[in-house]
Amino acid sequence: MALDPVHIGTGQTRIGRVDNTIVRETGTNIPKIPGTSLMGAARSYASLVYGKPEAAGQHKNLKPEQMKDCPIVYTFGTYSNGNNDAVAGQQGKINISDAQILFFPVYSMAGPVWVSTSEILESAGFEAEISGSSVIHGNSPDDTIYTSLNWKQDTLNLGWLHLNKSKYKLTVKPPSETANKKEWESIKQRIVIVPIKLFSQIVNSNLEVRTSVAIDHETGAAENGALFTYEAIPRATWFWSDVVQDDYNYNNRKFPPTTNQFSDEGDNRGKQQLPKPWNSPLDVVKSGFEVMEFLGVGGMTTRGFGRIKCIADWRL
Repeated sequence: MALDPVHIGTGQTRIGRVDNTIVRETGTNIPKIPGTSLMGAARSYASLVYGKPEAAGQHKNLKPEQMKDCPIVYTFGTYSNGNNDAVAGQQGKINISDAQILFFPVYSMAGPVWVSTSEILESAGFEAEISGSSVIHGNSPDDTIYTSLNWKQDTLNLGWLHLNKSKYKLTVKPPSETANKKEWESIKQRIVIVPIKLFSQIVNSNLEVRTSVAIDHETGAAENGALFTYEAIPRATWFWSDVVQDDYNYNNRKFPPTTNQFSDEGDNRGKQQLPKPWNSPLDVVKSGFEVMEFLGVGGMTTRGFGRIKCIADWRL
C-alpha cells in the first residue's frame, strides 16, 4: 500500500497534461511500479541493513573475497567484474514481478472508495461475490458498478464519472495473507468494482498532479521559466506483486544463515546483530521491503514521495 504518492518516472518529458509522466503498462495504459524498481530498492536497502553498502547498486567495488558467503550477492546476484576471472557472474535467487494496481482510491459522494475490477481481484487471489453469487465477467452493463458500500442511492460518482449502482451487495474476500490486517478492515466496506473498460479511464483521470519549479543554486530563488508538472499514483493505492524465491540450492543450505551484519573481518561476522535472522533469500528481500516503508521507492523521495508498506504476510 502506498503511504505517499509514488512517482516512477519514464525519464522523459512530453507536451501534454503533465511534463514528467510515470511508467504505464503498454497494453492497458494503467500505471504500475516496475519490478526492476522494487528489486533495485530492495537490494539497496538490504545492503544498508547488512552494513555493506558496496553490495548495492552496480556493486562494482566488490572484491572477490567480499562475495563469498555474502547474503546480498547470493540473493540478488552479481555480474563479472571486468576482466577479473576470479569474480564470476552469479544469478540471483529472487524474481520480483511488476506491482500492478489492485485497489485505486477515488473520491465520491459517499467519501473515498477503492476501485478495482473482478478480473484484477481474481488475478490477485481475491474472491468477489454479489449476493452469494460469484461475479461473472461481462455480465453487467458498461455503466453499472458493484459496491460493498452501504449506499442507498441508485447512482454513485467516481471522480467526475457518474455511474449506475447495482442493487446487489458486493462482498470481497481477501487471501489468507491479508484477511486479518487492519488496513484491509479499513477499506473492505468501501470497495467498488467497475467494468474493466472503465478502469484505466478512472485511474488516469484521478492521478495526483503536482507543480514544482527548479531552484537557481546561485540565487536560491525560483529559476525563471523552470516551472514543471509531474504526476504520481496517489497514496492509499493498493498494489499486488509476486516475489518468488528461485533457489535450487535451498535444501542443501548453500545460503549461509545470517544473524550478524557485515564487518571488515568478513561476511556475517559483525558485532551488530540484524533486526531479524536471515535464513533464506526471501528474508533478505523482506528486510529491504521493510525499509521502503521509511525511505521509499522511485523518484522525488526527498519531496515526500515513494513510501510503500507491505500488507500481506510473507511465506515460503
